Amino acid sequence: MSLLHFAIISPLILAIFIPMLHKYFHKIHTGWFLLPLPALLFFYFMSYFPETAHGESVTETLPWIPSLGIDFAARIDGLGLLFALLITGIGALVVLYSIFYLSKEKEKLNQFYVYLLLFMGAMLGVVLSDNLIVLYSFWELTSFSSFLLIGYWNHRERSRYGAQKSMLITVFGGLSMLGGILLLYLMTGTFSISEIIGMAGEITGHQFFIPALICFLLGAFTKSAQFPFHIWLPDAMEAPTPVSAYLHSATMVKAGIYLVARLTPVFAVSGLWVWLVAGIGILTLFWGSFSAVKHNDLKGILAYSTISQLGMIMSMLGVGGIALHYGNVEDGFYTVAITAAVFHLINHATFKGSLFMVVGIVDHETGTRDIRKLGGLMTLMPITFTLAAIGAFSMAGLPPFNGFLSKEMFFTGMLRAREIGLFNFETLGILFPIVAWVASVFTFLYSMILVFKTFTGKYQPEKLEKKPHEAPVGMLIPPVILVSLVVIIGLFPNIIETLIESVMGAILPSLLAEGHEFHVHISHWHGFDSPELWMTAGVIIAGILLYRNLPRWSGIYNRMPERFSLNRFYDTGLEKTQLGAMRFTGLYMNGFIRTYLVYIFTFMIFILGITMVYKNAFKLDTSNVANIHYFEVVLAAIIAISSITILFSKSRLTSIILLGAVGYTVSLFFVIFRAPDLALTQLVIETVSVALFLLCFYHLPKLGKNEERMGFKLGNLLVSIGVGAIVTLIALSAHSNKEFDSISEYYVENTYKKAGGENMVNVILVDFRGFDTLFEIAVLGIAALGIFAMIKLRMTRGKEQG
Repeated sequence: MSLLHFAIISPLILAIFIPMLHKYFHKIHTGWFLLPLPALLFFYFMSYFPETAHGESVTETLPWIPSLGIDFAARIDGLGLLFALLITGIGALVVLYSIFYLSKEKEKLNQFYVYLLLFMGAMLGVVLSDNLIVLYSFWELTSFSSFLLIGYWNHRERSRYGAQKSMLITVFGGLSMLGGILLLYLMTGTFSISEIIGMAGEITGHQFFIPALICFLLGAFTKSAQFPFHIWLPDAMEAPTPVSAYLHSATMVKAGIYLVARLTPVFAVSGLWVWLVAGIGILTLFWGSFSAVKHNDLKGILAYSTISQLGMIMSMLGVGGIALHYGNVEDGFYTVAITAAVFHLINHATFKGSLFMVVGIVDHETGTRDIRKLGGLMTLMPITFTLAAIGAFSMAGLPPFNGFLSKEMFFTGMLRAREIGLFNFETLGILFPIVAWVASVFTFLYSMILVFKTFTGKYQPEKLEKKPHEAPVGMLIPPVILVSLVVIIGLFPNIIETLIESVMGAILPSLLAEGHEFHVHISHWHGFDSPELWMTAGVIIAGILLYRNLPRWSGIYNRMPERFSLNRFYDTGLEKTQLGAMRFTGLYMNGFIRTYLVYIFTFMIFILGITMVYKNAFKLDTSNVANIHYFEVVLAAIIAISSITILFSKSRLTSIILLGAVGYTVSLFFVIFRAPDLALTQLVIETVSVALFLLCFYHLPKLGKNEERMGFKLGNLLVSIGVGAIVTLIALSAHSNKEFDSISEYYVENTYKKAGGENMVNVILVDFRGFDTLFEIAVLGIAALGIFAMIKLRMTRGKEQG
């Protein structure tokens, strides 16, 4: 295992030890043990910057299932490095923030930090995996760990609801993405992302190309909360603020952005990809910014602002994909949208992460996030106000902050969309700058609401749960660092130009000749004749007018029928699905095991019988059948008689003895067939089973004397005969249709040679069929945990009732 592989899974390894650290060092906040890891990982990944800055990449491969083309291939290029730095850098700040935000006396910190580490490791695996199957495995782990983090306060109904909602939507997208992965494999014969990108030109005309494209976009749109799948993100705000700052501003919601950026070289040659990514992105931008204004919860405003900002980045990736159709990148005319997307990706992580932390501080120090109860906090919390103002002004696109620069580039990219002569952009492309400008007005508006409704106006102490005061220094350090980056990048954007260039090289590799690099130049001033400048001025003027007259026009939100909302559609759909499932289940679940067995056996007879007839597989060949001896007939008769007698036995003891007789007789067959190891295994199992049955049945009440006669059921007889007949016919046909040599010879020759064991049965179970045994053990382990949980829950409820 390379150091890069270890860096990816190190959070997962540390997660194993968190419960022990919490238990034995409970007087120390568990976060202090966690903090060094993301900080060290950040500096470790920074060491790759000199290589990726020149368009190079580093790949380390760890064999996993080579026969299926599945290896743990870790690859760092400009795009992967950017996300790795965001995951570890923001992660370190979030952990520091959590130390002061979460009480070690009141919160279950061992669970929180285990979930956080699981998510951190999963995100690193997503952005640094070069194998699609490995990427998918980590992708689903992000959904699972985010479910745990969102539902961390599981005693709250809204937390459980938000966690379930995010899980259902993102897992649906993940399964769609898995379908896309399999379709890509069928087209290319490989799971390697870098190899697939190299074959991009060869698969565009394949029949699976468009279905794979749609499947991948479903995965990306659900994860990055694009319309109409955005509805899970506001409900996920029930998570603790550190979770919101980490998952919903810098990492998880950016996973879909990463997927689109990574696969742009493969799918952007299609007009459908460009229109879906750009169109859904611009629609999400507008709807998120428009919806944010109506909310009174600070985290609700930030949730919809995140949706709008993600839509903005997604739309730029879509429009920027057009650059693949033009060979000339010297002037950056068509690549400016990709530049803006990467730049705003960085900027959004800085100002949105700081704003989530600021909102957490306000909630922590006042006891509320409702802007109707807040106001006048500027003099009481001056540092927090300064942080909020800088972060919000950057989000609004005001100079001299970094958000202004990327917003200007966003306008540039949308304006140039009108001049694209492909995919009908010359006609419908005019809508992009218009919608972008209107959405930016609402972005400016909700940014002003966030700051001024909270920190200015009338102070209302009677509506607050706590007396407001400035947050502890430890809680202020993380947002101060992020806000400092907002200012520094805004004033000196050239410090990250090389990073942006390397990311663009990873997104648009086919546009660069060997030895060439992208050249990015970001500046504040483009002259008075720049349309972007006047668009920004218009945004500010329109935003101020809307803010000043907010009470006069905000009533339009009340006129929007709630019953037609996407949330209502989701809730109704989920409710109807559950109700339909319960009704359908009630049709056949009557509580009788024999009824369920009738269903199972009937289905088995039907499916196997149809298959055998369709394949013309019934055959009887006795040429190579051994002679049947009389003692074998006797043993078979004993098994049959014992089995039938069990059905009519009135004593449990008699039934157990007869059942043991069946098992011991089977072991005699193994002895006759010269399989002493199987015979010994069967004897041990039967002995243990009989002993356990006797132990368990000893505690049951005796059978009653009253007999209840059951009438003859022809259906049961037919099913019984059918099962016996179909199994017998399949066994005889399988023996008569040998298309190849028995695999038993392989085991005979290789058991000792390859596995070093003399007991063939044990070697097959442990070595040759190790995965089967592992999964069987896993199933038993899960069942044991479930039983243990139910016992503990019953004991807990018993104590509460007592």
